[in-house]
Amino acid sequence: MEKVVSQDGTEIAYDVVGSGPGLVLIAGAFTDRSFFAPYAEALSGAFTVVNYDRRGRGDSGDTTPYAVEREWEDLDAVRTATGARYACAFSSGVMVLLQAGLPFEKVAIMEPPFRVEGAPPAPERYLERLQEYVDAGNPGGAAELFMVEAVGQPKEVVDQIRETPMWAGLEAMAHTLVYDGLQMRDSAVPVSLLSSVSTPVLGLYSNASPEWMQRAVQEAVAASPNGTAEGHDGTFHTLSPETLAAVLTGYFSAG
Repeated sequence: MEKVVSQDGTEIAYDVVGSGPGLVLIAGAFTDRSFFAPYAEALSGAFTVVNYDRRGRGDSGDTTPYAVEREWEDLDAVRTATGARYACAFSSGVMVLLQAGLPFEKVAIMEPPFRVEGAPPAPERYLERLQEYVDAGNPGGAAELFMVEAVGQPKEVVDQIRETPMWAGLEAMAHTLVYDGLQMRDSAVPVSLLSSVSTPVLGLYSNASPEWMQRAVQEAVAASPNGTAEGHDGTFHTLSPETLAAVLTGYFSAG
């Protein structure tokens, strides 16, 4: 593990594995770098993979008060420290990448949860309720709200997860669900933001994900001057490490 100090003094932890051009992985909601370790390993044959904990997660610090701009600064600090040329962002982490100004030669984005036509409605008072759970010292309530109402997992499944060792880790990250909610803004496709960047953008989706998630990727890359979209075999909201490694190796190596 290595650390870099972000602009506001917060320490951001990251692992580096592999050799080749640098590739930063940017996590979505409710995940830290441990979740992406298998992806980093699969990509390590072609890239120097930089797998970092977003602030408030894992071994990274969490200076308060939170502001969305601090995470853009964190990403830039990681990029500067490692010299990474490429980035791949997952789910809500896509908005961290986009709003940071895409300071990379090429980027890939995996299923940003933009609420396009056909998407389920956003949970009522979602951000406010998350913050209320956090303020009340009830991270489990925030975790359940996200998993059941935002993601759509059955409550019975969440109840089972509560009984496993992984639940403590989820509770430790639950306050960062507010951070992702703020990064997502109104969850609409950020057309003006995407249209203003010339960086090549590869949008990826799993063929097993709901149609609206696939459409969100397609609409996002359609708004980008240099965007392309690809679907690959996977599971819900996920491509396997092996599939992602093959796709990204071909994409970042081309040209």
